Amino acid sequence: MAEKIKEVGHRRAGQIFPALGSFFQRQIWPARLALLVAAFVVAILLGVAFLSHGSKLYRDWRQNRLLRLAASMLREEKFNEAAQTAREVVKLDLDSLPAYYILAEAAEKQNLEEAVSWRAQITRLLPKDPDSQLNLASAALRFGKLDLARKALDQVTPSDRDRAAFHVVAGWLARAEGNFAEQEEQFAAAVKKEPGNDLYQFNLAALQIQSNDPQKSTRARDTLDRLSKLAPFRSGALRALLNDAVARNDPTAADNFAQQLQMSQEVTFGDYLLCLSFYRKLDEKKFRLLLERVKPFAVRNPSDLASLMNWMNENGLAPDVVKWIDKLSPDKLSSPPVSIAVADAYANVRNWSRLKRWAHSGAWGESEYLRLAYQAIAVQQSHQNAADTEFEALWRSAEQATNEQSKRDLDLARLASKWNLQKESEQLWLRVAKNPPMRREAFDALRRLYRANNNLEKLYDILQRLHESSPNEAPITADLARLGLNIDQNTKQSYDLAKEAYGRAPSELNCAVTYAFSLSRLGRSAEGLEIIQKLPIDRLHDPHAAVYVALLLLEANQIDAAKEYIGTTDDAKIYLEEKKLLDEARTKLATASATSSPPVSPASAEPTPTPTSTPSSTSTPPLL
Repeated sequence: MAEKIKEVGHRRAGQIFPALGSFFQRQIWPARLALLVAAFVVAILLGVAFLSHGSKLYRDWRQNRLLRLAASMLREEKFNEAAQTAREVVKLDLDSLPAYYILAEAAEKQNLEEAVSWRAQITRLLPKDPDSQLNLASAALRFGKLDLARKALDQVTPSDRDRAAFHVVAGWLARAEGNFAEQEEQFAAAVKKEPGNDLYQFNLAALQIQSNDPQKSTRARDTLDRLSKLAPFRSGALRALLNDAVARNDPTAADNFAQQLQMSQEVTFGDYLLCLSFYRKLDEKKFRLLLERVKPFAVRNPSDLASLMNWMNENGLAPDVVKWIDKLSPDKLSSPPVSIAVADAYANVRNWSRLKRWAHSGAWGESEYLRLAYQAIAVQQSHQNAADTEFEALWRSAEQATNEQSKRDLDLARLASKWNLQKESEQLWLRVAKNPPMRREAFDALRRLYRANNNLEKLYDILQRLHESSPNEAPITADLARLGLNIDQNTKQSYDLAKEAYGRAPSELNCAVTYAFSLSRLGRSAEGLEIIQKLPIDRLHDPHAAVYVALLLLEANQIDAAKEYIGTTDDAKIYLEEKKLLDEARTKLATASATSSPPVSPASAEPTPTPTSTPSSTSTPPLL
């Protein structure tokens, strides 16, 4: 019985445990599966994280390695290789500041315009950094992007604008815009902030040595003399001192500076031309010796040969150039820029047949527009049959050949002005004026053109544009004010501008006379005459000034003094609007001489708020 019981027990246990095993299998395997899946997912995530982190580590390592390599190449002056390596870094990281710094510096060392775009990238990443904005402005100025330079300077916060570096960059921008008064103010501010900086001292001295203010020019001369003994500034200082000595007609000093410059290790071919300019003016014998010595050097390099020929053309030596051309082999003359200088020499000696033959054949490459232009000039000047039609066709072809490139337009505009092609030069200068770096030259050329044609309306417009581009330049402000008063254009503004110009430069003849004239038109001629009396008498006999001085004297009843100024004024040397004023003065003089009215005390004069042309009853001590 007991065995049966055991057997039954075993059999029942066997039946129970498989059931339990089946139960546990049904419960445990899904859990195991879940655990396996979770482990697999975790493994994948860990793998991805490891790969991602490892990839980032590798990318960072590679980026740092490339940056070190690019920096090393930059130090070794392997600029192309440095730039190429830095570009690889930018592909890995579009916001890599070190890479952009390397690219900017490499481009600047090679004088490549792409430096501007790299500096712009740096300012994108560092918009509040003043040095980045100043570097961008400097790069933009180097490549004539004045609007971008101005925008970069505007981004500098007011608190950072009183730094020497800011004043220097602002000064160069002012120069590029033709605002020389502003340039001097900015350079002076830089020197004031950092008086021990020799570069800032040099910038200011090189500018002020040309000043009409004796104190400024003397101080600048002393500074440049000191800097000429320092290697980094030696050549630049000697050039400025040489130009100054020639301008002052001091042959001894000029000869000394010329000798030093020629012995300088940094002497350039341009320095030889500067020395030629000096000897040409003051020592003919030394000039001829130096010219013959320079010629063999010039022939070795087409650029130097063209520079020497152009210098000779501009200094009245075109006949010598023509004789020299006949001695040179054709291969030395066949390509620009020498072929252009040859054409200019033929034009200067007015050998139109030879110029026409020279410009008719050959290929001038990128200067083809000048070949066509010289050919057009030769046709026009030779007065052949149907010359006008042929000239217009050739000139139109020359304009088309510029492809509206600003530099070519500028060359063509200069050539048109030189040969008095008024319609053509006006169109070209207006086109050139759209380019900021060339705007000042274009405005000045248009100003001369309109003045020569007595086109006072257009002259006033161009003076306004000049004043807008250079608001701190007192002589321009005075010119605009005086013309406005003469042609009754914006009279209220003209009075204000006259006062502003005088406030900026009270000793400048043009500014003083203009302000005195404006006071006269306001009925305050006594005040105007007081301003005139502060100027040296010899300067008042300038033809343009004498007209206004005569009017003021007549209004003060100083008949004899006014008569002298009127008598010495040459109608041929004054402007159209001034001729009308001179006629007005002559009429007043005739009336005054006929009436011979006695002078009245200045105390009886009452200023009037509105312009008047009626002679004032005031009297002041005579000028003469």
